[in-house]
Amino acid sequence: MSGSREKEKTYKGFEQGPIRPPSEANSLLIRITRNCPWNRCTFCPVYKGADFSLRPLDHVIADIDDISRHINVLRQMGNQSGQISREALNGYNATLDASERQTFAAAVNWFACGMQSIFLQDANSLIIKPKDLIVILQHLMKCFPWTERITSYARSHTIARISDEDLTSFAQAGLNRIHIGLESGSDEVLTLVKKGTDKKNHIKAGQKVKKAGIELSEYVMPGLGGKGLSESHALETADALNQINPEFIRLRTLAIPNSVELYDEYAAGRFEKLTDVETAKELLLFLENLDGITSTIKSDHILNLFEEVEGKYPEDKERITGVIREFLEMDPHRRMLYQVGRRLGLFSRLSDLNNSELVGRAEETCRQHDINPQNVDQVINELMKRFI
Repeated sequence: MSGSREKEKTYKGFEQGPIRPPSEANSLLIRITRNCPWNRCTFCPVYKGADFSLRPLDHVIADIDDISRHINVLRQMGNQSGQISREALNGYNATLDASERQTFAAAVNWFACGMQSIFLQDANSLIIKPKDLIVILQHLMKCFPWTERITSYARSHTIARISDEDLTSFAQAGLNRIHIGLESGSDEVLTLVKKGTDKKNHIKAGQKVKKAGIELSEYVMPGLGGKGLSESHALETADALNQINPEFIRLRTLAIPNSVELYDEYAAGRFEKLTDVETAKELLLFLENLDGITSTIKSDHILNLFEEVEGKYPEDKERITGVIREFLEMDPHRRMLYQVGRRLGLFSRLSDLNNSELVGRAEETCRQHDINPQNVDQVINELMKRFI
């Protein structure tokens, strides 16, 4: 990383990065790094062609101060029940210049969402100097003492190199959840997709986060090993998570947009993508082999075929795996209707197949586009690209 990137002189106003976890939809987004320092994962379309850089500490503090100023104004605008009139918002907004309006918009959104959580952007914010991160966390808590959660993405490779003392200091300063893209516990799969870490480091990093008293969300990508490594992907990932026992295991089914490096392997026939049925079998194998953990499984993304595959281990394990077994036992036509209905946003659970109106709409879509059990996965692949 060049020194010039770290020493930007001119503050150009409040910044927000392009992504955040779905679970952080209501969070205030504070950008402390730009883009991804690794940026080589073959399945990821984000940040490609963009350089990584650290935002200067004083610029981050300025962002926080600007948001705090607007939040204080909003709190004064509210009536006894906290409601603010549209006229008051428009009147205040009219007094701001263009750059301030962007900051105000972020403040209004956070205010409307209850101001309970903050997410530190971008892809690996824990890469900054520990003392700088502590300054940012302490300033956030000073400005917004009512905040219940401060979270960040991080790479296992980065966390594994942070001392236990610094991680504990982050927790004491207010960082109470970390999101890690584990993706797979199989070294073969991790090498295949250029993840830049291995199973041993994933386990080490996860255990360090837990030891520091910070909540941990680990992301798993069903289908990432393709047909050749499907079983290894399922079993090794389950084994890694059994050793970590994160608070959350979040599912993100593989999709392959044309813009990613993995697409070239897929198009050339060197990577064989799983069908929905094959992915369901892999997911079932993975979930069945999670053992001795107290994690919560989350399926909070439209890429996932099963939104209802959620719950707490071990008590919900049979119910969760039962959903997948039920799907696999369906006749091909009924499975096809569920696949199409799910990706169109019609279905959120298997029981929606009992809704004749929704099923009728799925049937009509299949008729209009000549979808059948033989070509449904090809159609689904194209639909999934739209959700990346």
